[in-house]
Amino acid sequence: MRGNTGFTYAEQGFTERPYPAPMTDRWPAGYRLVLRKEELEVADPQAGFLRLTNGLLDWDLHRRAGLYVPPGTPRAVPGVDMASGVGFWRVRYYAPCRVIWAAEAVVDDDGAPVRGQRSGFGYGTLAGHPERGEEGFYAELDEEGRLYFRIAAYSRPGNRLVGAANAVNVRVQQFYTNRYFAAAYRLASGS
Repeated sequence: MRGNTGFTYAEQGFTERPYPAPMTDRWPAGYRLVLRKEELEVADPQAGFLRLTNGLLDWDLHRRAGLYVPPGTPRAVPGVDMASGVGFWRVRYYAPCRVIWAAEAVVDDDGAPVRGQRSGFGYGTLAGHPERGEEGFYAELDEEGRLYFRIAAYSRPGNRLVGAANAVNVRVQQFYTNRYFAAAYRLASGS
């Protein structure tokens, strides 16, 4: 895919999957894969899609999931570096990443989102991140107008310490994945 310019892994760009590209194949070997999709049943799926797209690209999903994203972090576009933090007050551990791809919502002349699309972004790990790999966050509006939130990630431990505590690390990843899905629903429903 792309060259390794500061990333901690060599296989960049595999999360870039425009609609209707399948999410179940063509992943790099040697990584733990997480693929999760849930329908977000909200009163107005089109408006929910736009809210979710903006929440993804403006880092609100991360903030609502309990991660600290510094104020002023630019909207997700390719090349933007960001670091989300876990911890309390001034004692935080930051996980640096760089946005590899981003997709805005496509709207018609009336400002309504076109059916059959995915928006969102994917970012890859930089030095200091406990993992090596990439994660994609997707808002999806299918041809029937149903709204979905997806996460696709491939990763492996970033160092021996993380590798030794891999069972704990996997549980932490599952914890935040669950929080991302709860946050996605809140964003899409406008609550």
